[in-house]
Order: sequence, then C-alpha cells, then structure tokens
Amino acid sequence: MTARGVAILGATGSIGTSALNVITRHPDRFRAVALTAHANGAALGELVKRHAPAFSGLSGGDGGADVLLAAATHPDADIVLNAVVGAAGLDATLAALEAGKRVALANKESLVVGGQLVLEAARRGGGTLVPVDSEHSAILQAMGAAPASSVRRLVLTASGGPFRASPAEVVRTASVQDTLRHPTWSMGRKITVDSATLANKSLEVIEAHYLFDLPWESIDVVVHPQSIVHSFVEFVDGSVVAQLGIPSMELPILYAFTHPERLADMGIPRYDPVAAGSLTFEAVRHDVFPMLAMGIAAARRGGAGAAVFNAANEVAVSHFLAGRLSFGGISDVVGETVDMLGSLAGMTRQELLDADQRARAHVEGLVPC
Repeated sequence: MTARGVAILGATGSIGTSALNVITRHPDRFRAVALTAHANGAALGELVKRHAPAFSGLSGGDGGADVLLAAATHPDADIVLNAVVGAAGLDATLAALEAGKRVALANKESLVVGGQLVLEAARRGGGTLVPVDSEHSAILQAMGAAPASSVRRLVLTASGGPFRASPAEVVRTASVQDTLRHPTWSMGRKITVDSATLANKSLEVIEAHYLFDLPWESIDVVVHPQSIVHSFVEFVDGSVVAQLGIPSMELPILYAFTHPERLADMGIPRYDPVAAGSLTFEAVRHDVFPMLAMGIAAARRGGAGAAVFNAANEVAVSHFLAGRLSFGGISDVVGETVDMLGSLAGMTRQELLDADQRARAHVEGLVPC
C-alpha cells in the first residue's frame, strides 16, 4: 500500500506535533509532504530535517496566505490537516476542498466563519471534510452511518476549564498564568484561553451544526471534568451512544486520517475504566461563562454573526494574553462588538472578511493601549 501524503498546516503547534507523532509510527501508511508554521522558523527547520517534506514555509509574514494555499493544494497531498489558529485558516480549507483533498479539520474557525462556503467548496471540488476536534470525532464515530434524521440530540462535553468551580468574582479577575493551567488538555495558548471562557465550546457547537446538519436546538453542552467522554449522540428511539477515550489528540487525528477505517496504534494509551474512576457531569454555569451562549446566539442570527463573534474573540484573547484586558473583559468587549456588528451581511466570502476586519477594528478601539 502506498503511503498517503499529508500536508500539515501549523506543524509546530500541539496538533501538528501530535499528527507528526502519528505519521512517524505509521511510515507505511502516511508521509509528510508539506509542512507550514506561523513564525517559528527554527522549529520548522528541525521538522523539515526529520521528515523531508517536498514543501515547507512560514505563513506569518508577507506572502503567508500563499504559503498556506500552496501547502493545502500540494499535488502530493492526499490529506490536509488544517491546524492553523483562527480565521486565517478559512481560505486554505476552501482551496483544499476544491482541489478534492481530504481535509482533517482542526481549524474550527473555517466552519464558524464560513460554514456554508466550506460545504459548497466540498461539493464543487469533491473534497471531504473529517473533523479532528475530539468532540466532533466522537460524534462521527457514535453516529456511524446513521442519517441525521435518526438523531434527536448531540451532547458535546466540556471540561469546564481551570475555573469550572471558581466563584464568579474570582473568574472575572483570573490571571493569564492561572488561565493557561488547563486541568486535562495540553493545547496552544489561544485555545486554552477559549476553553477557560467556554468560547471554544460555542465554536464547537457552531461547527457541529454544519458538520452534522442538525438544528441549533438539537445540540447541547454539559460539563464533564474528566474529559473521558468526548460526546454523546441521542437517537430518536431514546438510545444514547457515547465515545470514550483518554484526552489525547492523537486518537482523533489518526481517525481523521483513516476514516471510516481503523488502524491499530499501540502508541495511544488505552482507556482503563477502573483506573479512570468516576465520570461526572454538570450543568454549564452560563452566568459565570457567558461566551458559550453568546457565540451560539451570534451564529443563530445568521449573516456574519459568527464571524464577528470569532474575530472579536481572537483580538480580545490576544489583548488578555498581553496583559491589556482582564479575563472578564474578554466577554465584555466581545459582547459589545456582537451587539454592534452582529447583523452584518455574510453571504459571500468578501462580506465575511469585511465583517471580520470591522469586528477586529472595533475591539481594538475598545481596549486601552
């Protein structure tokens, strides 16, 4: 069997590193043919020495968009893992799908910002979209070949982040250091902050809406601190199927590469139910974590609502990480931006990009220098 070529957009991040671990364990099945990084040239150089891809490049400077597009459409790439952070990943997803590639999607913003555009690109080019997020991979596995009409409800699980049980006043003034101490997952800084605010879960609900063609009211979220159950699917007959596994991104990455097949991999630790102990579930504290409902409401408005929410959140999080905005200030400025710009048109790529830029500029105007 010829090894399938894999392009990894965001190869030096946590998802990219996990993907390269998977590829290294299965050299007969996969080979890295294109690698990109945002700005870490030294780390990318080491990966190029180790994996000898046909193409590599940095996407963080001038011409960065061209680097992502070249990797996403590389002729040797059968699979494109899009692990770029933020809305910058949208065009690469569109290009890969139109080129007929399998897109292993870790860049949830592609669907959040341009859900219909992404689905249309897949139809035009014949590409396929397979989710990498553990929650959506779990839904894909639990649904199997069942049609959407047989599903009553999806239940996405959230770890609750580092402030799951903290008082509201503690959460609003949380430090960057405390925010980045995620209890169960090792992720990049931006997504770790999003996990703490539950903005990440709102993006995942939006993503699930497009991936599985289910109405908003059929998608719920519960807090599951152990991060063992990755999602539930409730069928119309009342049966509920869940997918379980230890919190490792290598498992959903491998499944995204092989779906609908499964490939034996002894490098992924096995789930031991006795060692794992009790599994618990809690309701979301929406009063303490308003970003979850805010993002879903923005998306339900249609148009550019989700794009505005996402852009505002990206900028707000960058200011929080830089010490210019409090943790509680993230939801304040995002909420004000969505109220102001959430009804902008978003039928075309250009309208969505314009809304994205207006939202970013609006947040910049709200945050003191």
